[in-house]
Amino acid sequence: MKDKLEYLLRFQVENEVVEFKEAKKSYDFHKIGKYFSALCNEANLKHLKRAWLVFGVKDNQTVVGSQFRINPKDLHSLKREIADKTTHRLSFVDIHEVEHPNGRVLLFEIPAAPQGLPIAWDGHYYGRDGESLEPLNLEKIERIRSQNRASDWSSVVLPSASIDDLDPEAIAKARENFIQKNSKLVTDATQWDTATFLNKAKLTRNGQITRAAILLLGKAEASHFLNPASATVTWILKDRDGLERDYQHYGCPLLLSVDQVFHQIRNLKYRYMKEGTLFPEEVDQYDPYIIREALNNAIAHQDYELGGKISVIEFEDGRLCFSNLGQFIPGSVESVIQADAPEGRYRNRFLTDAMVNLNMIDTIGSGIRKMFLIQKKRYFPLPEYDLHNDRVEVTITGRVVDMAYARKLAAYPDLTLEDIFLLDRVQKRKILTDDQAKHLKALGLIEGRKPNFHISVQIADHSGARAQYIHYKAFDDRHYKQLILEYLDKFGEAKRLDINKLILDKLPDVLDVDQKENKIKNLLQALKHEGLIESQGKSWRKSKPK
Repeated sequence: MKDKLEYLLRFQVENEVVEFKEAKKSYDFHKIGKYFSALCNEANLKHLKRAWLVFGVKDNQTVVGSQFRINPKDLHSLKREIADKTTHRLSFVDIHEVEHPNGRVLLFEIPAAPQGLPIAWDGHYYGRDGESLEPLNLEKIERIRSQNRASDWSSVVLPSASIDDLDPEAIAKARENFIQKNSKLVTDATQWDTATFLNKAKLTRNGQITRAAILLLGKAEASHFLNPASATVTWILKDRDGLERDYQHYGCPLLLSVDQVFHQIRNLKYRYMKEGTLFPEEVDQYDPYIIREALNNAIAHQDYELGGKISVIEFEDGRLCFSNLGQFIPGSVESVIQADAPEGRYRNRFLTDAMVNLNMIDTIGSGIRKMFLIQKKRYFPLPEYDLHNDRVEVTITGRVVDMAYARKLAAYPDLTLEDIFLLDRVQKRKILTDDQAKHLKALGLIEGRKPNFHISVQIADHSGARAQYIHYKAFDDRHYKQLILEYLDKFGEAKRLDINKLILDKLPDVLDVDQKENKIKNLLQALKHEGLIESQGKSWRKSKPK
């Protein structure tokens, strides 16, 4: 549980399934019950097994310690007290006490609401809107209740479809893949007739054609069996300005379309800048495994009932973006990486099983983690997931974005994947929590002040990135002030535009344009307060001696 606490402090902020409370001495019992109901229901909706209520921690993830129910007997009696007022007497999985250097922390482990059953506290359903505690709205209640009515779209039998609606080339390819996946069945598989093979590969049900069979093996003209669902993968090429240059649609059979999309992507060579022997000289922009894994995952986990297409967008600046409709069932990518185990639930179970048998995907839970490790070994940015608006988007970058980050990975090959997650956020200029920044600083990996963290001098020195470090490291303010004063000594006065030209390109690259503008404004105001300069209209001059 110490590891779990450390994970929550480093990688989580308050959201629908994690709540931090100081609770230094006590906490309102009824509010605990409301949070239990809310976190329980939200964990269900996010397809997670657990949610967490944490006492002894501030909202900013600073540990302050809690004396809530210090007596173990009183603490664990809370399980019964909660069960007395919840639906079907649901209660905490466990209440964990963790001794942290800053004090005692309590981790209340809350189970997800059972499938189809929202959980009420004292007769009322609760949920979360971000980090706010709210009554569970009707849409969420209905979404949970409808889970028991949900069926596997991909397993539905199509009575009017037959083997004649399947593509012979796709069937042959499927048999080849099946034999490759199931090497012990080579002799038997080569002798099966088509109907037997389709049953063994779990593409049909008792000889009847399913939606999964049409999706993967169906002829192009057989896609009407899937209406209103779309069996389409769209490839789009965009230039550096985001303008569309080319596109192509691919439909049934998707087993063959995957190869066509793969060959459509322009997987150019990427040449590293030579840095001794730190980097390979030349690699493909995108590892073939990553392309196939991301595309096949999109096919396997698409919510076909939403009627949308799967898309693969290729950007000329060296990025691939794969997207499919539907919620990300594991809840978060971090949970997948940390668990490194199979997901218990699948949207299209029948389709997923068929794709496993055809050697398109696996269900051992390692596919996403392997994608991250491949990018790490190439010193490229980690895959980036966007899980909003009932859509899963994963972006793969096929080049070095921050050479300092690449040098750091090359110089420190034993960094954990969790630490690389955080450093990847730094190179992408994403916000770190206070604890995440504290952790990376303790390892000597970053410098700077929130939110402008950058590569540390230790790494720069170790990896030869001294020049890059100077671009990120700011000079002392006195340096910039002296430049301004010297300019005014020479030219007498300066407009703001003149000062911008003088200073802007000398400020650290870690600052964006607005931050640089504010920096110059603050320098001028500081010089004014020190009595060294004064404004006259739209110009600045040195102050006259009094």
